[in-house]
Amino acid sequence: MSKLTIEHLPLAGRRVFVRADLNAPLEDGAVADDTRLRAVLPTLRFAFDHGAAVVLASHLGRPKGGPDPKLSLRPVAERLGALLERPVPLAPDCVGEATRAQAQALKAGEVLLLENLRFHAEEEKNDDGFARQLAELADCYVDDAFAAAHRAHASIDAITRHLQPAAAGLLMQQELSALGHILEAPARPLVAVLGGAKVSDKVALVEHLIGKVDALLIGGGMAFTFLRALGHAVGRSLVEAERIDTARAALEAARRRGVQLTLPVDAVVADGLDSAAGRPVGIREIPETQMGLDIGPRTVERFTAVLATAKTIVWNGPMGVFEKRPFAAGTVAIARAVADAPAFSVIGGGDTIAAVNAAGVSDKIGYISTAGGAFLEFLEGRTLPGVAALTEAA
Repeated sequence: MSKLTIEHLPLAGRRVFVRADLNAPLEDGAVADDTRLRAVLPTLRFAFDHGAAVVLASHLGRPKGGPDPKLSLRPVAERLGALLERPVPLAPDCVGEATRAQAQALKAGEVLLLENLRFHAEEEKNDDGFARQLAELADCYVDDAFAAAHRAHASIDAITRHLQPAAAGLLMQQELSALGHILEAPARPLVAVLGGAKVSDKVALVEHLIGKVDALLIGGGMAFTFLRALGHAVGRSLVEAERIDTARAALEAARRRGVQLTLPVDAVVADGLDSAAGRPVGIREIPETQMGLDIGPRTVERFTAVLATAKTIVWNGPMGVFEKRPFAAGTVAIARAVADAPAFSVIGGGDTIAAVNAAGVSDKIGYISTAGGAFLEFLEGRTLPGVAALTEAA
């Protein structure tokens, strides 16, 4: 961890601007899932325990550059207050005289939640003037929003030019440590499991991981483009024709580097996504009129055998159309195999997290990342603006 963290900051008597990811789903005017709120609690409590006041900021949803009552953070303020067991007032805006006055009046142990940052188009434009107004609300900066660290937005990047020091929160620190462990000093063998619909979403990730891992397991819709690259007919399964050459090049790169790249040998097929059931067939036996919607039982056995040899595992993406019950078995089985492997495991992505929860094995996963896009970009080896902007530790 080369970056300054909140643990290094003198907090007593100071106002700390905490950028969090409170982008929680809402239902009927209330928070439907408070996972992301709970994730930031350790950082907030650390600040309170060390005598700080907190100016808390987040985005919610995708408002179109202006206020939208449906995307107000008020439900988040209410739920967060219950979790913290202290009042969490909501500012009328994230900038402006009224908000500045509320921030300046904060006492140690108090918190003010700013209204949705994205109610101002300047947030996503990384506008320097807007960032300066945010910086005026506090004395130092803490970023605990790893899930948004791949965005060069005003509250993540530009603000650090006006508010120093800029430190990582406890959640950000955990994320960077867990993911850094995988890329920099993993116990070997290192096995990556990739799924999801499209190769195009993960081209850079596949290319980067081939240079890092000992084995790569590919399932989900993206596997069919690789299978087509090997000359297999795959019926009506999802294939990105423009990515076949990319898949072929990745297969060759893996062979050249001695990386074990394993593809499905069977699939659960059906007429379409709305089918009430599917049936497993060998990859060479997929009917022209049907599509593969999950990995089959022989593939589960093959993938499980590789995972059982691993000392480190990273997993992103479901093995099939996980949200449809007839095609969820493969993903759930891999979740159990990852959990049972004698390895340090890191997973990320909403569907992947849902899979380990559905399998009842979340407590057996080494680290569950809160991030989606940032998780993938970090594993691709890309520099994340929200990480680069933090102050280097002495």
